[in-house]
Amino acid sequence: MKLLVFAGSTRQNSWNRKLAKVAAAMARASGAEVTHLELADFDIPMYNADLEARGTPPDVTKLKHITYEHPAWIICTPEYNASYPALLKNAIDWISSPIKGDPVLSDGFRSTRGKVVGILSASPGALGGLRSQSHLAPLLLNLHCWVAPQNFALGRAADAFDAAGELTQEAARKSVQAVIDQTLWAASRFHGL
Repeated sequence: MKLLVFAGSTRQNSWNRKLAKVAAAMARASGAEVTHLELADFDIPMYNADLEARGTPPDVTKLKHITYEHPAWIICTPEYNASYPALLKNAIDWISSPIKGDPVLSDGFRSTRGKVVGILSASPGALGGLRSQSHLAPLLLNLHCWVAPQNFALGRAADAFDAAGELTQEAARKSVQAVIDQTLWAASRFHGL
């Protein structure tokens, strides 16, 4: 199963980037073919229909193809003001926007329809980003994704990782693994693999 893992953050010491790295390694150990994507590696401008009318930026097209090629995703979302960040929304807005004249991507839902998405979050607060998950899930459903019911919000993230970036608590590792397992299981059934 091809699994795409990414965080909705580009901050160097982001808890969600650390969580995405852990999730990617755990998914590989579970037998998935994992692409761990960093949004910082893509030049994605703020979505603007006038800009889009002049041509979809090359890195956006690349991102759309990557998301299209992966039937399963794990998204690690930060929480800003009780919701997901603008960076993540902007990436999703571009991913779901059609490319006029493209034989595959002229359908705006082509890169999102039927994707099985597991949601993780990490936050220094006690709720671990749970409110951002509650906002992200309806957005993904609107894009015809299948959101895995199993999720995990890592609270007190400042104390959750060791110096090597690994999760220190076995309970947290088990919760991340449960999201990975359900996402891969559902994607394999949904896509008949």
